[in-house]
Amino acid sequence: MKNYLLACVLFLCLAACNNTGTTSTHSTQERSEASAEDSLRYPQEKHLRNLRQLTFGGNNAEAYFSFDGQKIVFQSDYAAWGVRCDQIFYFDLKAGNMKKQVPRRISNNLGRTTCSYFLPGDSLIVFASTFEADSSCPPPPPRLKGKYVWTVYDSYDIYVADLQGNIVKKLTDTPGYDAEATVSPRGDKIVFTSMRSGDLELWVMDIDGSNPKQITHELGYDGGAFFSPDGSKIVFRASRPKTEEEIREYKELLSRGLVQPTQMEIFVCDADGSNLRQLTHLGKANWAPFFHPSGKKIIFSSNHAYDKGFRFNLYMINLDGSGLEQITYDGVFDAFPMFSPDGKRLIFSSNRNNQGTRDTNLFIADWVE
Repeated sequence: MKNYLLACVLFLCLAACNNTGTTSTHSTQERSEASAEDSLRYPQEKHLRNLRQLTFGGNNAEAYFSFDGQKIVFQSDYAAWGVRCDQIFYFDLKAGNMKKQVPRRISNNLGRTTCSYFLPGDSLIVFASTFEADSSCPPPPPRLKGKYVWTVYDSYDIYVADLQGNIVKKLTDTPGYDAEATVSPRGDKIVFTSMRSGDLELWVMDIDGSNPKQITHELGYDGGAFFSPDGSKIVFRASRPKTEEEIREYKELLSRGLVQPTQMEIFVCDADGSNLRQLTHLGKANWAPFFHPSGKKIIFSSNHAYDKGFRFNLYMINLDGSGLEQITYDGVFDAFPMFSPDGKRLIFSSNRNNQGTRDTNLFIADWVE
């Protein structure tokens, strides 16, 4: 996913999974309108209550709940936790927040990691890492004039580790990028993004890594996929270059291990890849989708409403493409939303309350329909 992460800006990790941001531009007057008991929430954020901050430094993204909804796993580059670039951390929500309670690092602090997720039973975590290719942090993406790009590291493979950080299994071992793995609520399948067919496509494999099957086939980056609550559908973000110039640019960047995530839309398909359709037609960058607990709506991050591309908010839309609704109102960056398995809470990353820094922190709130 990246990551950071998250697009992203941030934009993302988005990886594809990663990212960062800047300071919030909302006025102190707007903030003061929120109640003292819920001061981190903007008044317009009617679906959120009891919003609280979980992390307090660095870039923290792609926080996902355990199957029992009591724990989270996420990626962070927070130097105070002894890491040099994105690593995977585990945290029990009963401990409160991470201002004083340091989360447990799951990854081995070698290479770079992204896109972690609990396996059924909540005692194992799946994530991607570059550590076998190089123990050092890989270089950041190059600065290309007029282009925002993510690096698609070909050294990413997908691993399983226990909560003590011991790697117990390697799930992928093919040349090229394998990352962005998430798990079906049914506990039987994993969806992930891979370059093994020559393009960034979605693949589904059994929970033990066996029987990989490609489920998307169109040119463009397909990633950030999640299963519906009943495991029957998959939602994901994708770019779809159409013109000769767009196709040429996409292929040229991909040959250098880069993607430009500034034009993405949300797509939905059945878990086997059938009945594929484009859900959004908003333009700009729409990404980080996740199913509403009902299975009938999608929450996602988008900058479509703003002239400047760095501002992202959360939106929700019906599966038929109707009913677009804005959920968050931070002045810079909100992304990586995930509902708890019982549908009562929402966790996401935001630049709010970062005291003028570029920190992206984790926030959790009660969800109000």
